[in-house]
Amino acid sequence: MKLFRTDWIMSGNKEIKFSDDALALVKRIISRYPEGKQKSALLPVLHIAQAEFEGWLSPAVMDYVASLLNIQSIEVYEVASFYSMFNLKPVGKCVVEVCRTGPCWLMGAEDIVKYMEKKHWRKNKIKA
Repeated sequence: MKLFRTDWIMSGNKEIKFSDDALALVKRIISRYPEGKQKSALLPVLHIAQAEFEGWLSPAVMDYVASLLNIQSIEVYEVASFYSMFNLKPVGKCVVEVCRTGPCWLMGAEDIVKYMEKKHWRKNKIKA
């Protein structure tokens, strides 16, 4: 059974490829699912990809993930753009997220956001 269309992909002059350890983990995750159902491994593979490729998912990285799972790139883009835990733009070394649900606001999340804004954190960089 062939799991992958390709083990690497080119982005400009840069090769997009998992480390050997990460690729082994991805293969192990994909093997949990029956043939034709590799898309079920998408969320854990996206987490691995984000950790491997500087904390964010570039279009080339998402294309690479699609090739590993034998699915269309758009299927990866849809999932990655839906969940706030995936970064589609470069982020800093440390990412701070503030919960903005009702219970969090009741427990003081708004005060944390106001403090961050007061300390000149850019509002568009405060991730909900």
